[in-house]
Amino acid sequence: MQNNSIAYFSAEFGLDESLPIYSGGLGILAGDHIKAAADLNIPLTGVGIFYGKGYFQQRIDEGGSQQHLYPEVDLEASVYPVQLVRDDNGRPIIIEVPLQGRKVYAKAWSVKVGSVTLYLLNTDVETNSDADRRLTDTLYPNVQDIRISQEILLGIGGTRLLAALGIQPEVWHMNEGHCAFLTLERIRMLSAEGLSFETALEAVKASTVFTTHTPVPAGHDVFSIDMMDRFFGDYYWQLGTDRDRVLSLGSMNGVFNMTRLAVSTSSKVNGVSKLHGEVTREMFHRWMPHIPVRDIPVDSVTNGIHTGTWLGADLKELFDRYLPSDWTLQTAEPEVWAAVRDIPGIELWEEHQRAKLKMLQAFGLPLPPSDRMPLIIGFARRFATYKRALLIFSDPERIARILGNPDRPVVLVFAGKAHPADGPGQDLIRQIVELSQDNRFKDRVYMIENYAMDKAKLLVQGVDVWLNTPLKPMEASGTSGQKAALNGVLNCSVLDGWWVEGYNGRNGWAIESMNDGNTELQAKQDTEALYRLLEEEIIPLFFKREDQKVPMEWINLMKESICSLAPVYNTHRMVTDYWNKMYVPTSARGKRFAADNLEVASRVAAYKHFIRDNWSSVQVRKVDIIEDNSCRIGMNKKAFRAEIGLGAIWHKDVRVEAVGSDGHRGIWKVTLKAIKQQTKGLYVYEGTSSDIPVDNIWKADVNVRVTPISPDFANDFELELAAWG
Repeated sequence: MQNNSIAYFSAEFGLDESLPIYSGGLGILAGDHIKAAADLNIPLTGVGIFYGKGYFQQRIDEGGSQQHLYPEVDLEASVYPVQLVRDDNGRPIIIEVPLQGRKVYAKAWSVKVGSVTLYLLNTDVETNSDADRRLTDTLYPNVQDIRISQEILLGIGGTRLLAALGIQPEVWHMNEGHCAFLTLERIRMLSAEGLSFETALEAVKASTVFTTHTPVPAGHDVFSIDMMDRFFGDYYWQLGTDRDRVLSLGSMNGVFNMTRLAVSTSSKVNGVSKLHGEVTREMFHRWMPHIPVRDIPVDSVTNGIHTGTWLGADLKELFDRYLPSDWTLQTAEPEVWAAVRDIPGIELWEEHQRAKLKMLQAFGLPLPPSDRMPLIIGFARRFATYKRALLIFSDPERIARILGNPDRPVVLVFAGKAHPADGPGQDLIRQIVELSQDNRFKDRVYMIENYAMDKAKLLVQGVDVWLNTPLKPMEASGTSGQKAALNGVLNCSVLDGWWVEGYNGRNGWAIESMNDGNTELQAKQDTEALYRLLEEEIIPLFFKREDQKVPMEWINLMKESICSLAPVYNTHRMVTDYWNKMYVPTSARGKRFAADNLEVASRVAAYKHFIRDNWSSVQVRKVDIIEDNSCRIGMNKKAFRAEIGLGAIWHKDVRVEAVGSDGHRGIWKVTLKAIKQQTKGLYVYEGTSSDIPVDNIWKADVNVRVTPISPDFANDFELELAAWG
């Protein structure tokens, strides 16, 4: 793959608190992604938006109300070099983007992150109207017209910027659906060269990767069809097709869904943890109800964190003394981290105590005597209702007793912002502030305002336990607990997101949450589990000092946490996974589709058109199941016979399978082969198997499925078509 071969688009990038153009996890993940790409010399170019006033600065008044301040972002303060992008003659490069029949202009800033360049578009250009100059002021605005304008600027404008710079990516990676309009612009550019819409779509799809980050509906942008018409009325025709075909790429339930657009125009789709991959397949199954959940083509790459960014400087010095000299270049190697076990426990503990004192001093919290240091539990993240910040207060009297034991003092430290439009999230902040003022929780509960990367570092390095209590399975991955684990902070979390994979029974604590749809019962069970862990395991273990004045068993858990989690949940491993699973195959596919004047793309487009036009004639007419009990014990064969009407479709262009339930939410499949043609377009298919994992075939919901296939498809269900008996 050549230089600049991956274009990585994201609505936000969290590189450092000095460049506050991020709101939370998505942006931090994007920033860590490009840092790791730079470390690994992976050829990647980032594309985003420079928000002149960034995400809001949070102030919390005495009553707990969140205030929103929007100071101008000072580019001079950025620790990363930021420069205006200019052409060879020294003039600023200006990109033109169509918005509701007018032209809006954008300049670009470049941010150097090692070998990676991040380009950020901004509309504060003199030739724009005053309103248009303000379009890129803030991240995630409440006004839908501004929201869609930003996403057009990101997707269409970002694509035009790369073209103006002469950058021709081999792989286009969409980090969430905000940037998915880039696929329409790429189709438009190919259409302008004389390609048909369908051929251009296949070429774009072949070279595009999409990562979805959340199962929460609010995380998937939708726009009304009326709004789409207002903003794209003069753009549809430029794609070489009609309005309805363009809208069909994203239309869902009467609105235009950006996630649906991204899925329709990508050859690879992934969630951000194994569980999130499963949850995403469940979600996409609603779009494709005729395809079983297990067959929905969604992969997963579990998130990680950038070790160099999130590891405390003093702890790094300790690691430098005991780990191999080149350990920072091998952060994804378990044997490198195994040396942590050789660090004397007292040294690791003292380093953590220094980080703890540094945090307390920075936040202006009480500094207890060293022999009366409390157990500090941290809860810091975006304040959204599904994250259940108040779960630990479900029984106020019980948690008051837990926190208030003078012999075993415990402190809760909260931090986080709620979106300005999220009233319920802001109510959570207000309630925590009120609780912190309650006499039962005085000096035991604190709310830290204006959570950002600088304060996140202090927290993940300085608390003792990192608490995470989302409503399962709403946490797609979560990465704050990974940052805590890297610094020897122990996780206590609902088994959701990344913790399902990371927890091994010896590196923290798991809240074994039920997931049966009854949220009240789930909250009750999770609360009881959390209280039991605090009372019976976490607090006693922390204060178990014996003769050495330090909690050696706790320190051993810290070591296990670092050794088991640090080598896996880092962005060097994550970006390497993207390289191997997503980028390299997609690059090869994109090149193949573009070769010989897009011969493969043209052929696939024509093939799909033919299949769609003739699919209505595909029918499963008759199905017979025959049990053969003559085999030896345990090898009973099941035979399947089906009559399939294919109409004009060739029998080798479909896959015919018997499909049934395995009784454990999974499915089994038996391939059927065409054995004879009865009449034109009508075939008999048969297949047998002795490996079906059910005792009673008649209780397995057996059916026969026909799906279109092609060696040129990215997956078995690319056309999202299936005919069932």
